[in-house]
Formats: sequence, C-alpha cells, structure tokens
Amino acid sequence: MVRHFINEFQDQESINQVFRAGNKLLRPNRNGETYLQVDLSDKTGSLTARLWNAGESVYNSFENGDYIQVEGKTQIFQGAMQMIAKKIRRVEASNVDEDDFLRIPSVKSDQLVVKMSEMLRNLRDPNLNALAECYLMDADFMQKFCVLPAGVKHHHAYFGGLIQHTLTMMEAAQKLSALYPKLHPELLIFSAFLHDTGKTEELASDPEFSYTDEGQLLGHIALGLRILDAKIVEAERLSGETFPPEVAKHLRHIIASHHGEYEYGSPKLPMTLEAMALHCLDMLDSKLAAFDQVINEDLNSSSPWTLFVPTLQRKLYKKEL
Repeated sequence: MVRHFINEFQDQESINQVFRAGNKLLRPNRNGETYLQVDLSDKTGSLTARLWNAGESVYNSFENGDYIQVEGKTQIFQGAMQMIAKKIRRVEASNVDEDDFLRIPSVKSDQLVVKMSEMLRNLRDPNLNALAECYLMDADFMQKFCVLPAGVKHHHAYFGGLIQHTLTMMEAAQKLSALYPKLHPELLIFSAFLHDTGKTEELASDPEFSYTDEGQLLGHIALGLRILDAKIVEAERLSGETFPPEVAKHLRHIIASHHGEYEYGSPKLPMTLEAMALHCLDMLDSKLAAFDQVINEDLNSSSPWTLFVPTLQRKLYKKEL
C-alpha cells in the first residue's frame, strides 16, 4: 500500500496508517473526562491528533518516539490540519520503513561541516581561530551540532537544520560585512557560528525532536553563554595566553542579545553594530525558512493564498512571479 504523507492530507479525509508519536498528553475536557492528544509525524511534517474518551490504558500503550497505527479523519481547525482519531495502537519498528519518517536537510550535513570548518579555520584573528578550534575538536558537541534541528517545529525543524541555519548565517555575515565596512567581519562571522550553539544542550533528537530538562529550564541563550565561557578557559589553557577580555565581552553580548527584543526572550537588546547585524540576519533566515515551510506544507492547494497562519498572524501569497 502506497503511503499517504502528511503534506498531502486534505480536509475531511479518512486515514488509517502508521505515524511516529510525540508529545503525548492526557488532558481533561470541559466535562472532566480525559482525551489523548498526540503529535503524529512523518518525513514531510506533523499534525496533532485527538482521541476522545481515552484513559490511562491507551496513554500507557505507547511511548513518545514509538510508531503507532492511527485510524481517524482529518479536519482543518484554526488554519491547521489535525486529526480526530478513532483507534490508536502501537506498531513494532521492525514492521515500519523508517525512511518514511526521517526528515533530512536539502544538503548533506557532512558537506556543511566541511564548509563551516573552512570558514572558521580561515579566520585571521589568532584568538578567534584558537577558540573556534576548541569547538571543532569537541566530538560530542560537533555530533549534536550536525544532527539537531534549529527548532522543534517552526524553522529548520529537521535533522541537520541547526548547522544549515548556522552556515547560512555565517555566509550572510561575510557578505554583509563587505557592504558595511564599520562591522568587524571576523567577529560577526564567528558570532554567527556561536549564536545558537546552546541548542546542542537545549534540544534532543532521540527518539523525537524535543527539549531537554536544561533546555526547558535555561534556554539556549544561557546555555550558549555557559559553553562559550568553558571554551574560552580551554583556549587559554591550550594557547597559554589570556583570551582578550574585550573580545569575550562582545561575544557574550551578541549571544545574549541575538533574539533582539525582550518579547522574544532576549535578556538584552542589541547594543553594538555586530549585535544588531547578527539579530537581523537571524530574524531574516528564520522567517524566510518559516515562510518557505508554510508555503510548502499549505493545505489550500486551489488558492494562491495559504490558510491563515496563527504563529505568523497572516496568510502568505504563494503565486510565483
């Protein structure tokens, strides 16, 4: 039987097939009865399913990351596709083609690693060069950096998404520095590499994209600052020289301010040219990736407009020039 992928689903469509389960919750309705809410995913996307009048027995019959056979009907609710399930049962992984569930980037991660490493090792500033090497030779850090998404749902939410987002930022920083001579080019390029390094401790990918406990409690900005401080100590130990305090201060500020606004969870506002530039590049790449994802996954195939997207507070125009 040919698989029907999530990005092909239409409204009011009967579905009976296998998905990967995630973020399962047992929730009460208005009458105090419980229902099961679970995210269903395949390699093309995800949606939320609800099984009414479900209790502990169904909830405990599978774990997050398991494969489950779901029978139900799709519906569009508040601009997003969801499913009302009738039956859910666990399926053994040996009976599933896992290629149907593995989200991959458009470019292989190993190619991205080579490019990123070359850019970092070509930095002429010996202090930034030495600090970069401390990240690159950390096998555990690099393994996570190359595999993890940049976000759980909203941008670059696929295996290798973090390094793809990072490399795009570094290349954009290089080009922007040529247009704005007052920017410190190497500081900006290195900061583009640094800005989301905390996600290696904030996010997890096994068995599903999720947040670690530290990620929930601290967030990737605080974790990125902690990693930076540890790498500075390591760079000083390996080089036998003190890392320049002024450079360290700039790097910490750029990490701390890269979300740009307090309402976006930024502990500080950008207060330097490089910090402002980095924030704008980050916003640009994440928003363009989010727009692209919405357009590619839109369910309103007969219209040049997408459905209304609550997270973006708008519809998007899909017709190409």
